[in-house]
Amino acid sequence: MGRLDEIDMKILGALHRDASISIPKLSTDLGLNLSVTYSRIKRLIRRGIIQRYTLEINEARLGFPAGVVVGLNLDPKQREQAIGELMKLPQARELTEVTGRFDAFLSLRGRTIEELHKVTSDVIGRISGVTHSETFVEVAERQPEVSYNLASAPEIQA
Repeated sequence: MGRLDEIDMKILGALHRDASISIPKLSTDLGLNLSVTYSRIKRLIRRGIIQRYTLEINEARLGFPAGVVVGLNLDPKQREQAIGELMKLPQARELTEVTGRFDAFLSLRGRTIEELHKVTSDVIGRISGVTHSETFVEVAERQPEVSYNLASAPEIQA
C-alpha cells in the first residue's frame, strides 16, 4: 500500500490531540473533503496504524493524585510470572520493559505517596522474581505536542 503522505500525517496528528473529534469537524479543520477524510481514516485502521480510540482520564481529579515510577530488576527465570503479578496490582497503570540499569519501569497511581510506598515495599518487594526496585516519585508531568512528519514515515506494508 506504500508510503504514508502528508494528509495521513495531518490526520494522525489531529486524532492524537483529540480522538473524539467528529470526522466532519476534522475534515473542515484540515481543509479536506469529508469522504477523503473518512476513507483515509478507514485505511489507517485497516493498515494497523490506528489501533484504537481511547480516553485520557485525569486521575488526580478522580482521587488518585499521587504517582510513582518503579524501576525493576527481574530474575530472567521468573520474569513472566513477576510481570503477571505486577500487572494485577490495582495501582498499576503501565509496565514498559527496557534496556539498561533496569529491566522494566512500572507506573503506579494512588491516593497518597504513603499508599504507594506500602505497595512498593510490602507488595512489590515480595513478588517472586523481583530482585530489586527503586521508586521515583512524580513531581510534574508534561506531554509534548505530538506531530507526525512525512520524513519520518517508513514504508508500511499492508
